[in-house]
Amino acid sequence: MLPKLPLSDWIQSLVDWMSAHLGPLFDGISTVIEGIVDFFADIFLLPHPFLFIVILGVIAYYAGKLPLALFSMIGFLLVYDLGYWTQTMNSLALVITSGLISILFGIPIGIWCAYKKSVSSVIIPLLDFMQTMPAFVYLLPAVTFFSLGVVPGVIASVIFAIPPTIRLTRLGIMQVSGELVEAADAFGSTPMQKLFKVQLPLSLPTLMAGVNQTIMLSLSMVVIASMIGAQGIGAEVYRAVTQLQIGKGFEAGIVVVVLAIVLDRLSQNLIKPRTKRKKQAA
Repeated sequence: MLPKLPLSDWIQSLVDWMSAHLGPLFDGISTVIEGIVDFFADIFLLPHPFLFIVILGVIAYYAGKLPLALFSMIGFLLVYDLGYWTQTMNSLALVITSGLISILFGIPIGIWCAYKKSVSSVIIPLLDFMQTMPAFVYLLPAVTFFSLGVVPGVIASVIFAIPPTIRLTRLGIMQVSGELVEAADAFGSTPMQKLFKVQLPLSLPTLMAGVNQTIMLSLSMVVIASMIGAQGIGAEVYRAVTQLQIGKGFEAGIVVVVLAIVLDRLSQNLIKPRTKRKKQAA
């Protein structure tokens, strides 16, 4: 019988070393992330709920026309009527923060992977590992490094949600026609001009699909993040589950569904009006 590989001991040693030597770095990251989440939560809670719903309806109408605007307004009126407004805004702040961080890091990494096959050969297996690892496992080091609260929830959400942005950014750039890239080179375009004026605009639909999936995965972590102290609608779901309050759990679940549908449709459709205008201008 082969001896057991001491993998858990190695990982625990690594975590202990990071906790002992990288504490100030983790404290700084925690301060920044908590500040961003609080900023978005304050922004979302600043206007009266009815004013927020009207603004959301205008954005939804711009993105997806009347049906999406009506659904968004009715859905958020239901959220307000059920008494989960503050919790929903806190969850929305968490999702937006984790989504923005994932996009901020994911798009450059995806571009890097598209340009460098050696980088892609390392990053893609790592993404496979990140996507197949159970989400609960990410909570353990997140709590160890960042304590309880919203920050480890954001960190776990970023790790869980960033792979689609990286994958689809890389895929979108690689799918750009080689003839167009050669034409850009023939006209003397610099690598930055070629990237921002040819490759990224043409890969935008695929890239936005990755952004959409990242936002949805971030939202899926809301309930899991509530287990480590993240406030929001996930905490209401978790409380209802632990206390066997079926009615409360169903209400909180409906709120999550409304938030998910609105975010999904908005992220899918925000790019379409701009694309249509460009086609009309052409």
